[in-house]
Amino acid sequence: MIKKFLKAKHWQIFLIMYGIPILFQIILLGLTFTSDNPIYIFSTFPIFMIVSVGTLFGWFWSIGVGLHNRLPQNSNLNLKKFKIFFFIPLIYILFITFSLMTVGIFSDSPPPNGMVGIGIGILIPLHLLSMFCLFYLLYFCSKTIKSIELNRDALFGDYAAEFFLLWFFIIGIWIIQPKINIIANESTTSNIVNI
Repeated sequence: MIKKFLKAKHWQIFLIMYGIPILFQIILLGLTFTSDNPIYIFSTFPIFMIVSVGTLFGWFWSIGVGLHNRLPQNSNLNLKKFKIFFFIPLIYILFITFSLMTVGIFSDSPPPNGMVGIGIGILIPLHLLSMFCLFYLLYFCSKTIKSIELNRDALFGDYAAEFFLLWFFIIGIWIIQPKINIIANESTTSNIVNI
């Protein structure tokens, strides 16, 4: 699966991440206006979110794990730390999504007194932790790409552009993915040469 992400074209990832979910949402929006039960759009939203988030996290995983063995010898990027920080926001997002599906907008009864305050007290620290982990993923992936390109441990000034392109991935995917394709193809050719 990692190789498929590394060798995928930018438009393919964009299509899976945005194109298909937007197309289905347009169709469901049309069904919502023509139907007596407009809950369709809300009941399918978590599915689209899982597809989009799953593609984004799969892309980050393929960059972080799939390209890690291509890093220069003096690189200080810790793969184990990346994996831990990868799963924290992923689990958090899935938890929030499934919570919305089961008790959120589809629940007929309000939550018991005090549960909203407790929920907010738990969710805010988890949300901040997830945001920190996502920034670490951006740092790790952008530094990985640039360190491989430069064949040395990159400094922030070297990979700042990649960092922001990954952060604003709706635009960045069109610039970053071709770089990843080149790195993945070089990796394949060097393996063939070594054989």
